[in-house]
Amino acid sequence: MAVDTRNRILDAAERLIARLGYRKTTVGDIAAEAGISKRTIYLCFPNKEEIALTTIDRIVERLKERLWAIARTEEPPAARLREMLRERVMFRFDSVRDYRWEIDESVRSLRPVLLARRARHFAEEAKILGEVLAEGQAAGEFLDGDELATAHAMILATNALLPANLSSRELGERTEIEAQTLRVVDLLLNGILTKDRPRAAHCYARGEQRRIALPS
Repeated sequence: MAVDTRNRILDAAERLIARLGYRKTTVGDIAAEAGISKRTIYLCFPNKEEIALTTIDRIVERLKERLWAIARTEEPPAARLREMLRERVMFRFDSVRDYRWEIDESVRSLRPVLLARRARHFAEEAKILGEVLAEGQAAGEFLDGDELATAHAMILATNALLPANLSSRELGERTEIEAQTLRVVDLLLNGILTKDRPRAAHCYARGEQRRIALPS
């Protein structure tokens, strides 16, 4: 029951923040949207800030599940890594695409505590990427090196395309963001593929935006 209540609160908070923005959303609003009392909310969360931060944590947990699912497919390491890097950008884009407020509003309001949270999120994502990088190195597909350091570099390189780092104008259409993401990802992959491997631009002929089929 406690888990269900927490999810109702978080679902309500996501809907309200999407419509109103973080600053205009109140705990009372969230309670009314979730159909519960403010007292129940305070039994689950100490304040509005923690509710908002937990909605972000939940998005990242869902993303990590997606990344692990891609990492565990039978595709070659380069194909998996390409899809994982694409997914980490596009999953976040899709999670906030219906928001009617400036993405960076909540980031600005929550920035001090959010920075530490982000560092943990990015480190967890890098660990998943690192496992595929290590597998690719062992298979001779990628150049040898510190796979975790390489994973962190890939995280940093694709962070510029995350919604929180783009204005509403820069976010643009989904297809534009995806195309930009794949261009960046292919440049990154070209830097680690061994010499006897085809460059990323040729691995995916005619700019095909390949999708890895995940197990149901």
